[in-house]
Amino acid sequence: MIILALIISSFYIILVGAFIIGFSKLSDFKLSNLSSEIKFSVIVPFRNEANNLPVLLDSFSNLTYPTNFFEIILVNDESSDNFKHIIDAFKKEYPTINLQLINSVRKYNSPKKDALNTAINLANFDWIITTDADCKVPKTWLTSFNEFIQKNNPLFIAAPILFEKQNSFLFHFQNLNFTSLIGSTIGSFGIKMPFMCNGANLCFKKDAFFKINGYNQNLNIASGDDVFLLEKMIKHAQKKVHYLKSKSSLVITKSEGSWGNFIHQQIRWASKATYYKNTFSKLVGIIVLAENLLVITLSISVFINPLFWNLFLLVFISKLIIDSVILIKTFKYFKQTFSIIYLIPTSLIHPFFIGFIGIISFFKKYQWKGRIFKK
Repeated sequence: MIILALIISSFYIILVGAFIIGFSKLSDFKLSNLSSEIKFSVIVPFRNEANNLPVLLDSFSNLTYPTNFFEIILVNDESSDNFKHIIDAFKKEYPTINLQLINSVRKYNSPKKDALNTAINLANFDWIITTDADCKVPKTWLTSFNEFIQKNNPLFIAAPILFEKQNSFLFHFQNLNFTSLIGSTIGSFGIKMPFMCNGANLCFKKDAFFKINGYNQNLNIASGDDVFLLEKMIKHAQKKVHYLKSKSSLVITKSEGSWGNFIHQQIRWASKATYYKNTFSKLVGIIVLAENLLVITLSISVFINPLFWNLFLLVFISKLIIDSVILIKTFKYFKQTFSIIYLIPTSLIHPFFIGFIGIISFFKKYQWKGRIFKK
């Protein structure tokens, strides 16, 4: 037991340590006032987002990028709320912004991929950017992608996304969990072993998307449009896959409003992991799950045999320290440190939460946008 615990804990520390090194290794991208040369098709799939669309559209109206160099395609995925008047009002107020509303063409068991495919096939420009309806983009968003493309000649660009601040424990729990993923994502790009990205802030070349057959092979998996596309792009041209590490490209989104919604979100994210083809992605998942199960096992064992206390403290404290380093590093970079004070209580709960999600994701259906999906 002791040897196994030390092996698992060592692998976890090495993994997170590599992400910490990678985070520092990946250069901070600075804007340098390059001319606007790249034209973008911004695609936003949405379903019943009338409450969120005004914030997103307002952020689009503040973009400091020539309006003739981008289009916005909003893809309605069978919404039943009163969204249309919001879009009509925006188009009337900002007639110079090329915004079109289309309906998704449903074909498969993945509504979001259907919506994205519908829009990509209609897109007029060479570069596709995807985001979500519950997001807010910075005014330098397209400017950042424009300059990054000119300087790096990529085919695929992942970029950061963080939560809008709230004041509940649920928010801080989600924020610490999500920020650790963002830090690990950046770190993985820094060590040239990317395994994760987020479709709420993603950019890719349209012809490259078609060349790798887009979302084909994953169309019957409800989620995962972002990670599966990343895996295929890596296989196609890994040196052309980049991360735009810059506060000028940071998209802000909302955390889940209830524990029930959060659990369903986590089940959805976990359920797609078994379909990953990237060996490193699978290895990361195994190490992280094993470490959390180890903490759970040792925390129970101390009540059976007090001799396990020292081993539990060694594993838990070493995990807490290495997790704290990447979290603090990520928070400080984006200048959002408000959840740090919740780190210790969250660390006590988090392994049990991860273990719970990891187990039930194999059996439980999940809800997403008012629909129920099987694994």
